[in-house]
Amino acid sequence: MNQGAFKKGQKGGPGRPKGLPNKATQTAREAIARFVDGNSDRLQGWLDQIAAEKGPEAAFDCFATLLEYHVPKLARTELTGQDGQPLVVEITQFARKAAE
Repeated sequence: MNQGAFKKGQKGGPGRPKGLPNKATQTAREAIARFVDGNSDRLQGWLDQIAAEKGPEAAFDCFATLLEYHVPKLARTELTGQDGQPLVVEITQFARKAAE
């Protein structure tokens, strides 16, 4: 027997809007942002130390990994023309009237 708040087949509500992170993700991103902002002066020293010990590529990988959590990746978007056809771009240049 169903003891829940909803009847069988009934939706619970609209849910979280698309693209909006859940509370745990948002809290984690905020914590990382606070860490990066509060340690920005020390971050350069840490990266220099990693570069000295493991090379510049390792330092860059470390920075790129940290950056992914601080600045989310942008979604890739493919632009197409009507009905999936190639996109047609027309560039029109207007002649400027010479100053009199």
